Amino acid sequence: MTSFVENAEPGTPEVQPNKRRGKKSIVWEHFTVQDVGGGCSRACCKQCQQTFAYSTGSKLSGTSHLKRHIENGVCLVNRRKEKNLLRSSAPRGDGTGTSTDTRAPKRQCNGSSYLVNSLFDQERCRQELAKMIIMHEYPLHMVEHPAFISFVKKLQPLFSMVDFNTVQGDCMAIYEKEKQEIIKLLSETPGRINLSVDLWTSSETLGYVFLRAHFINSAWKLDSRILSVVMIPFPHSKDALSHAVEICFGNWGLENKVFSLTLNKSIFRSDTESLRGFISMKNPHLLNGQLLVGHCYVQVISSIVEDALQGMQQAINKVRESIKYVKTSQAHEEKFLKLKEKLQVPSSKCLLLDDQTQWNTTYLMLVAAVELKEVFCCLDTADPDYQQTLSMDDWKQIETLCVYLKIFYDAAHVVSSTTHPTADLFFHEAWKIQLEFICGTSSQDPLIINLVNLLREKFDSYWKRCCFILAIAVVLDPQFKMKLVECSFARIHADEADTYIKIVDESIHELFSEYVMQIPPLSSDLEQGSLSIVKVDEAFDVSSGGTLPVDDFFDSDVFMSELSGSQHTKSELDQYLEEPVVPFTLEFEILSWWDLNSFKYPTLSKMARDILSIPLSAVNPETVFSIGSRKFDHYWSSLKPETVQALVCAKDWLRYGSAETK
Repeated sequence: MTSFVENAEPGTPEVQPNKRRGKKSIVWEHFTVQDVGGGCSRACCKQCQQTFAYSTGSKLSGTSHLKRHIENGVCLVNRRKEKNLLRSSAPRGDGTGTSTDTRAPKRQCNGSSYLVNSLFDQERCRQELAKMIIMHEYPLHMVEHPAFISFVKKLQPLFSMVDFNTVQGDCMAIYEKEKQEIIKLLSETPGRINLSVDLWTSSETLGYVFLRAHFINSAWKLDSRILSVVMIPFPHSKDALSHAVEICFGNWGLENKVFSLTLNKSIFRSDTESLRGFISMKNPHLLNGQLLVGHCYVQVISSIVEDALQGMQQAINKVRESIKYVKTSQAHEEKFLKLKEKLQVPSSKCLLLDDQTQWNTTYLMLVAAVELKEVFCCLDTADPDYQQTLSMDDWKQIETLCVYLKIFYDAAHVVSSTTHPTADLFFHEAWKIQLEFICGTSSQDPLIINLVNLLREKFDSYWKRCCFILAIAVVLDPQFKMKLVECSFARIHADEADTYIKIVDESIHELFSEYVMQIPPLSSDLEQGSLSIVKVDEAFDVSSGGTLPVDDFFDSDVFMSELSGSQHTKSELDQYLEEPVVPFTLEFEILSWWDLNSFKYPTLSKMARDILSIPLSAVNPETVFSIGSRKFDHYWSSLKPETVQALVCAKDWLRYGSAETK
């Protein structure tokens, strides 16, 4: 190919169409600009001498097509070089090779990653394979599957395939590396740690205890990490749970750091007293341990819903069979839609079949059916083959059931819609459920009374055990303080409301007093940026001629109250409760508020940090609507317990970003 450089007149300078700025793109290491006359210029590849449009007058063609020429291997000279490089680095017949595996440098090309002389990296590929298996829960044995081996070989012939033991070791290495990051994260957490404890089982009747830490980090963000997955051979034995928690304490050094435990209802048995005793030995507990062990809010709701569905199973099955009749035949669905149009039913709901392991799908199925009830009632006339007609009594049962399922659906949505819900959010839904049950018992409808009586006992038990901590958490929301407790208790407890309100008020004051007793010395508080009550002669030393800088105090009112004498100063808690509530907004962020006011309320903010991070749910948001216990399949239970723990924990930790990218 004839070069335009040879045809150019001697001494002719390269054309610079755009003199306003220099050419900074990396492509100009591979191209030159040549004038072709008529005010036009072209870009010439230094390797293969091929030319490309660059400018016409003052109009530039850009560099994207030039990048593609280099990056995509269009340049024939570069392609030949790459082939020669692969041949020289490939193993020889005698098993030797000349490869010197060095990582290729990365260069930035207008925001995109531009690889120059990219070389194969076996170790990096092994690490990415292990991460893929962890993140997507692929079986470790997949690396020995013939089809997967064939795929990898065709994708990258240079990759030396690993076996089960090797990839298992790679996964364990990732776990150990990420664990060091979690240890550092927990050590930097200012407050205490709350644990949630969940139990999974396997087809081999083995138990796996999941222990997750919940805490508010130094940036006042609610965070959580799985710490341990402990296999227990006999999950229903007396001290099995205490044994699992003890292992977690030992592995993570949690002595004197745990504030509370929230247990899955399925493991909330009589052995919780031994667990309470174990935790009390390892941690100084507050309020005589009343906050130490609690129920799982989500599990209680799921259990109640399961009872409700079983109580009306016959009517639900009729709805399910009717929808199945319509949805599994195009002809039947067309008749249904024509009838809906003829009857002018305004519903926009689509019929769907439920997944009976997820109760929210059953609720949504029933809601759609109720809105299309009129169509189903007339369907037998339009389609003689339809034999699943529901009676009016059946429809009444379904409609009543939907009313109460909506209450639980909204209550569970608090957890499913928020990755890390703070403890104050649960009170809002819990007291509404309790109020609905109270109203239901006074109904004149026998169907409602029977349904409420079926469901209320379990929730009454939960409310009795947990309303105390729910109330304290909502008091620490500056939008409500004691006012929501007073209003809701008046409606729930009627004549006994004052007694319950007094218990909450006295308990939160007692809890605050215990935090005051644990405050470190003044010097330590000042180093942490918090402000403590100090004596006048310590704050303002006249004898030494020194004064306390104004900048040392955040709030002049706090400064003046301190000068008036500590014996006359209101506590932070009383000051907080007496101040007006913050105007309510849906966008309000409670942790941001406490972050901004932690200097004003140094002790109370420590209490808020511990209380608001209590996990009132022990399950992940993804399993909020699950019915029944969670189980490991045969593959997972066949793995070594330490491998199961590494895979489960590493997946959770990697979701927050690998240690390499932090």
